[in-house]
Amino acid sequence: MKLPKRKLPFTGVATALATPFTENGIDFSSLGTMIDYQIGAGIDALVLCGTTGEAATMEEDEFEAVVAYGVEKIARRVPCIVGCGSPNTARASRYAACAARHGADAILLVTPYYNKGTRGGIRAHFQTVAEAGGLPTIIYHVPGRTGVRLRIDDLTEIATHPLMCGVKEASGDMEYFAELTLCIGDEVGLYTGNDALLLPSLSLGGQGVISVVSNLLPRETCEICRAFSGGNVEKAAKAQLRLIPLIHLLFAETNPAPLKCALALRGLCNGHLRLPMAPVEETLQRALADELERLT
Repeated sequence: MKLPKRKLPFTGVATALATPFTENGIDFSSLGTMIDYQIGAGIDALVLCGTTGEAATMEEDEFEAVVAYGVEKIARRVPCIVGCGSPNTARASRYAACAARHGADAILLVTPYYNKGTRGGIRAHFQTVAEAGGLPTIIYHVPGRTGVRLRIDDLTEIATHPLMCGVKEASGDMEYFAELTLCIGDEVGLYTGNDALLLPSLSLGGQGVISVVSNLLPRETCEICRAFSGGNVEKAAKAQLRLIPLIHLLFAETNPAPLKCALALRGLCNGHLRLPMAPVEETLQRALADELERLT
């Protein structure tokens, strides 16, 4: 199926930004520090209120506060993408409208989880939420989180909607990624959601990554994409391989628990998590500290 050419929301690396919390709210001071750190390191885009941002634990007023603050702080220096996922289509639509109201550049919309939805219902969900915000929309496919694995033809059909500008493919299945590349080509942005698969995805025609590890090492993660796009595959491979041990540690327990620990070790936030997330085991804390010391 030939899709109309869309303007890509970004190419390269978008950080799926963790949300720094206090005991009873949002730590806006740390959030501002983290945003400035990312942009100063040359990140290509930022994602607020995604999975890594623990958006599922936010109240709607907190969600709006983070979006309003984040968009203002980013100040058009890089594209600002807002995660608007919910299994409740009405709530997701309110999130999308909120993102548009505060000036976000695009939204990230995950397949409905838990209640999952029928094939036709999922297509209608994406259309309804996208149109509620009227913003460029990145489809987020992550079966390990949602319990929903879309058929290639269903995902391609969803992508025909004029507001759909990209796909974040996070199944970890490179054959699926390759088939998706064949179906959507470079007409719609195709991004991996798996840090360890960034370079392989680029080699298959992907445009970049929505990344967890770049919370800690944005410059080093961007180096993979920039070396590859500059034709230096050997340099890109070395940069990718250097990050693999840290990436493995960041997913040794459920994201973002290890990441929050690492961010606290780096002094970027206090590492506070909201249940059902809990602090990682002491052995993982030590391993993260050792690996961060090796890399910095």
